Amino acid sequence: MDYFLQNLINALQWGSFYAVISIGYSMVYGVLMVFNFAHGDIFMLGTYIGFAIATLFIAVFSALLPTWVIFAAVVIITMFLASWIGVFVEVVGYRPLRQAPRASAAITGLMIGIIFETGILIFLGAKRLSFPPLMESHVYNIGGVYFTNIKVMVIVISLILMLALHGLIQKTKWGMAMRAMSFDFLAVPLMGVSINIIAPLTFAIGAGLASVAGILYGQAYPILDPYMGVLIGWKAFVAAILGGRGSIKGAAMAGYLLGFIEIFVAMVFPSTFRDLIAYSIILLILTYRPRGFFGMEYSTKLRL
Repeated sequence: MDYFLQNLINALQWGSFYAVISIGYSMVYGVLMVFNFAHGDIFMLGTYIGFAIATLFIAVFSALLPTWVIFAAVVIITMFLASWIGVFVEVVGYRPLRQAPRASAAITGLMIGIIFETGILIFLGAKRLSFPPLMESHVYNIGGVYFTNIKVMVIVISLILMLALHGLIQKTKWGMAMRAMSFDFLAVPLMGVSINIIAPLTFAIGAGLASVAGILYGQAYPILDPYMGVLIGWKAFVAAILGGRGSIKGAAMAGYLLGFIEIFVAMVFPSTFRDLIAYSIILLILTYRPRGFFGMEYSTKLRL
């Protein structure tokens, strides 16, 4: 039981990364019916932005401010800057291709991601960097189950972000506009809802969430790599598909499910079988539920 609970905490932490990142994929698809394949690299870029801001703040303010204030400032500033990167991706990469075949938009997203990766390589080099710790790590032992305050922080902040996003989508006029746009992409602009406002707002929110996931990832696994967003981005994309295209709730649930599968498969089988078994389970689920957990029927008939 101790071993199970230990891995349960690990799965919650790992699934939190997938859940927060996959929501960005799902939001963009819900509004524009395209997948932002640069999203994994926006996660990577947000991690590097957080690294730069954290390094600066620790050097300047570590003797003046408590660590939690520095952490909060790093998160807020990184979210703000990463949100503008999301706006840039939408305006430059996706807006000109709004009426183009979906394959063109998908290729554009891939190319934007490659540009981000190459930019990091040019300006910072291929050397891996270490994300500075924004708070001291403490290990707790409850009933033989070991966990750190970093793990708890990752899980709690991820849940808070997802609940806040749910409130934004369900309780605000902007959220109502996003939900309406996802329901009928063609009719809602005719009713006065500007897609040139809703689309960049959606990209901005997704990029902001991905940047927070990057900071949390940097605290849990403090090694930065220009290609760190590729694999985790594709797995978050799979979670978005499994949750149901356009479903934020489904993306979050599928992200946690994927994290649970990966961690618990490694409990029983060699770790080299982790991805094989995880994707086999996802393939089996999609075989019997091709729209994912919460995907609506109409979403399979539009644009893809």
